Amino acid sequence: MRETGPKKFYLPSDDYIWPRVMNKKVRQVVTANGGQIVGEEYYPLDHIDYREMVARIMSSGAEVVFNTIVPPGLTPFFAELHDAGFTRRGGQLVCTYFDENFLNLAPAAHVEGLYSCLDYYQELDDSFSKALLDRYNRLFPGSALFTAGSACTGLYRGLKLWEAAVREAASLDQDKVIGALDHARIEQGPGGPAEMSPGQHHVRMNMYIARATNGKFKIVKNLGVVEPNEAPVG
Repeated sequence: MRETGPKKFYLPSDDYIWPRVMNKKVRQVVTANGGQIVGEEYYPLDHIDYREMVARIMSSGAEVVFNTIVPPGLTPFFAELHDAGFTRRGGQLVCTYFDENFLNLAPAAHVEGLYSCLDYYQELDDSFSKALLDRYNRLFPGSALFTAGSACTGLYRGLKLWEAAVREAASLDQDKVIGALDHARIEQGPGGPAEMSPGQHHVRMNMYIARATNGKFKIVKNLGVVEPNEAPVG
């Protein structure tokens, strides 16, 4: 992905709250950096025919498709976009939730070069993350992979933060555990350490940008610890 110069973005999305919140932020960042949103569309979750939207993407001059469509519409959308020649003409795909499990849903050519941004990728070489992945693969061999976008890392991290809160509170009393959880921390986790951001109910943790290459994700940037910067919870 080019780092300089304005870009034209198209935002294909499913019609529920999360994509609308995400697209609002994308619009702010893109326009603040000299880019332009040339299309923003929302479809029901069961929609699977994207021929007309892909035609609009191709005619709009969009350079980046920032996708928040999820299955079942995801694979037919990427297939239409690929067949239309979007990436062959230099177009760039971005789908922040895409992980190694999702790479198995579509032919590698349909997502080649796609950028994702998550808290963990299997390519990470820190000793704890590698040992955790090896343990998971021994316990649960098969096609269901330990990944970030499929919420495996979030579940692991949430349980371990809850454990840390219970140990600090030395109790299962709900109010005491909630109080301790507000600042709970774990020194090891998939992708690195993590800690609660007091008053926000969100977590400070490492984030990474990865690019799909030949059917695998390669990390291209370690963003380090990212602050949630959410409004305090009342």
